[in-house]
Amino acid sequence: MTMGSTDGQQKPRAGVHIGSVTGSAFAIGDHNAVTQNQLAAPADEAQAKLLEAVGELRADLARFVETAATGALDSELASVAEEIESEGAAAPGRLVRLREAMEAAGSLVATLASGAAVGHELSALLGG
Repeated sequence: MTMGSTDGQQKPRAGVHIGSVTGSAFAIGDHNAVTQNQLAAPADEAQAKLLEAVGELRADLARFVETAATGALDSELASVAEEIESEGAAAPGRLVRLREAMEAAGSLVATLASGAAVGHELSALLGG
């Protein structure tokens, strides 16, 4: 929409166009606050695969009625994802806790393809 002026001339419309932004933060207008959250990239392909599998398993678990075991598993999955996203890798101790939580959740996790994928990636990272 263009605005008319009293002399019959058209004033150009003011505006801002932003194409693509990566690794930056900015604000436009009055009274804005800028928050930049920069996540670390996974340290290697194994951590990236684990992060993807963890996300899939969390989505699958959300479709089931929560039990104490699946609630604890979801908490460990969230912790692993957060650590990979913020640090680039999950520490071995965190991975061991995740494996223990998966074992405690038992057969439900074993029947899910996403559970098998997390188990596979944990084995690749922890050995065995």
